[in-house]
Amino acid sequence: MSDPTRPTGPKIIAVANQKGGVGKTTTTINLAAAFVEMGKRVLVVDLDPQGNASTGFGIALDDREFTTYELLLEDISLDRLVQNTQQDGLFIIPATVDLSSADIELISNEKRSFLLHDALRQLQMDDFALDYILIDCPPSLNLLTVNAMIAAHSVLVPLQSEFFALEGLSQLMMTIREVRQSGNTDLRIEGVVLTMYDRRNNLSQQVEQDARNTLGEVVFKTMIPRNVRVSEAPSFAMPVLSYDSQSKGAMAYRALAQEIMDNNIR
Repeated sequence: MSDPTRPTGPKIIAVANQKGGVGKTTTTINLAAAFVEMGKRVLVVDLDPQGNASTGFGIALDDREFTTYELLLEDISLDRLVQNTQQDGLFIIPATVDLSSADIELISNEKRSFLLHDALRQLQMDDFALDYILIDCPPSLNLLTVNAMIAAHSVLVPLQSEFFALEGLSQLMMTIREVRQSGNTDLRIEGVVLTMYDRRNNLSQQVEQDARNTLGEVVFKTMIPRNVRVSEAPSFAMPVLSYDSQSKGAMAYRALAQEIMDNNIR
């Protein structure tokens, strides 16, 4: 059965978890690259003031004249905001530290929670013929993350295979419920993906078991292994799929992309 919340136009997925260091940006970058390998056209929206997704795609600071700050707060043409990456069919709207002040500036705007929703639904967006928009959220449940959830059709949650991993999840799920009630009734959970998974580690296996027992089918079958190639790739400003195409990390992100596509067909 097809997803009733899926509109015509690109599927918008917010990649969110208020905990830092769980593999959120890494997942955004490599999932985008995997979709593009499969023939899809993808836009990454870097909504994290740290701008790590922008750096991971090789967008130098000097080349970030127009960013997600302008996307939210200024009336600037998408042609000037959307940048090409080194991979055909993969685009990015980059971020800089300027975005960290957006939270304060948004407060006085009566449409503050819907700015990203409206920006990503401009008619001009059709010119890019996108299949997916992936939003890399900041590691907090602030107004930027709420904007992402109101703009998105679904939320993908990276969950680190470490102690306390499930603790912060209840807070995130509560935020998703609040957004459903207040601004996006169709928002659903795309899934929870276990990251930095080490099969040899009893703790990883325990976290997996706890996650599957607690969340059931919401947890993707695909798990992202702890893999040195995944860690090295950002320093070369490329996805692991380009850096080492046959690495375990690259193959895992391909499998995750395929699982998401299969889930959206059913």
